[in-house]
Amino acid sequence: MTRSSTEHYSYGTGIELSVLQLLRLKGRATAAGVAETLTLPEDAAVTALAEATNEGFCAEAGPSFRLTPEGKHRLTDLLDAERAEIDHARLTELYDEFDSANTELKSITTAWQMRDEQTPNDHADVEYDKAVIDRLATLNHNFAELLGRIIEVVPRLAHYPARFDTAIARARAGDQKFVTSPIADSYHQVWFELHEELIELLGKTRAEEAAAGRAV
Repeated sequence: MTRSSTEHYSYGTGIELSVLQLLRLKGRATAAGVAETLTLPEDAAVTALAEATNEGFCAEAGPSFRLTPEGKHRLTDLLDAERAEIDHARLTELYDEFDSANTELKSITTAWQMRDEQTPNDHADVEYDKAVIDRLATLNHNFAELLGRIIEVVPRLAHYPARFDTAIARARAGDQKFVTSPIADSYHQVWFELHEELIELLGKTRAEEAAAGRAV
């Protein structure tokens, strides 16, 4: 069995941070969604969400869960503790490398949305869309090595490779929403969340990154 990205943590440390951060990034999520995203057994996700709910850190919202104000404060504390433990200088070096991949992702996203500066992509041209998805798959392949080095610094991010690979597979199978849709675990959405993680870990803000032209 593949080792889960959070398997070696008990609730209250890694799993708690991963679950609360996922709820912040997603807004809300079901237990099944938490399990799939974090590569956890569903019963472990159910237990983690129940513990967080009992602590007052999240609340049920229909079939989903969302962060409470107390959960946001708890998450801030956990992220601060994680940030204090990582190799900040090494992660900064890796983030500089990430910037070139991020630029390519922005180019691919633009190509998916626009045929040229004046023509939106209506996705009627199957070959055009396939070529864009091929570019995305190439980016994913080339990015894997850098992502692995990022995960060495921040092991909590070990669920991201599987999410990227799944988005590529589903896009290649014909499900267009897995390219850029913000309401699916699309490649662009997963990239956005990873970028958000890196921004926070380095003590930056998305506004600063957008001003520098590095936000997707």
